[in-house]
Amino acid sequence: MVFDAFERMVAFRYLRARRKEGFISVIAGFSLLGIGLGVATLIVVMAVMNGFRQELLSRILGINGHIGVYGAGIAMTDFDPLAGSIRKVAGVTLAIPTIEGQVMATSPVAAAGAVVRGVRPADLLDRPIITKNLIGNAAEFHGNDSVILGRRLAEKLGVGVGDKVTLISPKGNVTAFGTVPRMRAFKVVATFEAGMYEYDSSFVFMPLSAAQAYFQLPGQVTMIEVFVADPDRVPDIRYDIYKLAGAGARIYDWQQANASFFNAIQVERNVMFLILTLIIIVAAFNIISSLIMLVKDKGRDIAILRTMGATRGMIMRIFFLSGASVGVAGTLFGLLLGVWFASHIEQIRQFIQGIIGRDLFAAEIYFLTQIPARIDTGEVVAVVGMSLVLSFAATIYPSWRAANLDPVEALRYE
Repeated sequence: MVFDAFERMVAFRYLRARRKEGFISVIAGFSLLGIGLGVATLIVVMAVMNGFRQELLSRILGINGHIGVYGAGIAMTDFDPLAGSIRKVAGVTLAIPTIEGQVMATSPVAAAGAVVRGVRPADLLDRPIITKNLIGNAAEFHGNDSVILGRRLAEKLGVGVGDKVTLISPKGNVTAFGTVPRMRAFKVVATFEAGMYEYDSSFVFMPLSAAQAYFQLPGQVTMIEVFVADPDRVPDIRYDIYKLAGAGARIYDWQQANASFFNAIQVERNVMFLILTLIIIVAAFNIISSLIMLVKDKGRDIAILRTMGATRGMIMRIFFLSGASVGVAGTLFGLLLGVWFASHIEQIRQFIQGIIGRDLFAAEIYFLTQIPARIDTGEVVAVVGMSLVLSFAATIYPSWRAANLDPVEALRYE
């Protein structure tokens, strides 16, 4: 649709507030603000939901393997040859023999439940999510009396690097007097922070040889953790691993273990998109109401323009441009506001927290230590496109009414 200079001049003149039609301009202003806030809110919410999924996925798969290979029984023997074969599978980056067990971690200050992961020191140091925020001396992570704790678990227990922590296993030693809990003190050589509260507050890493001795699994592991280059290719790689492990093996991948969790995030994301789209729809209805009032108020002007030779197409384009300009300006305002807000959301949270003195994003509840945001260009384009389509659609009926206004009838009742 092409607009000439006369149509643009009249359209924008109608949008400027004068004393008589000031109320109409106020409605148009609220329509612009509503569309802007709707677009900005959609962009921010979609960015945060994308960030949540990406951050949770990266942390869950950074601590846990993409695929877990378990033996037919409680533990696996001859695991090194199998791990070596798995490493040769196309797409596999790491295959780590692991012992996992639950313990009670105690100190002179406090006690807390914890999950012990027994791995070889070299395998642990191959995982960037652990090493990038490691405090302490990783070189001391060897032997039978050293452990690495999650930072929040260490804070909960009131221990630091160099202190001792006692681990109590529920699977105790059987004696003539009954089952005695297995207890042993370990030196904390380092702490790590993965950025996910659940792991930072409950994980303990132990050298594999120490875990075998502590859990009384000599020469055995409970599973092999497999890391792959592309998590989305897990189903194909899983089938190749299953052929290597044999029929007695049990294999679980990250999609099975976290299916309900990520499905819930996706459902919540879709519902939030639908709900927040209503803000834009309501603002579009405001455009319709303001244009209908403008057409009614400008009936005499329309009649005069028609008698001077203006065609119905010109009248329709004038009012279409008046309404569409509100939608375009509101969408542009919302785009800039939403992208800026999503890009600085963590700084904004810190600023508001500093003012009100309260934590707005508790890690204990939301799993993460900061608000993540990941702006998806395709989603932003879709939101902007949807806003423009709704804004343009809202102008069609009022513009059509203006174009079909009978000049004789309009002048008769003036």
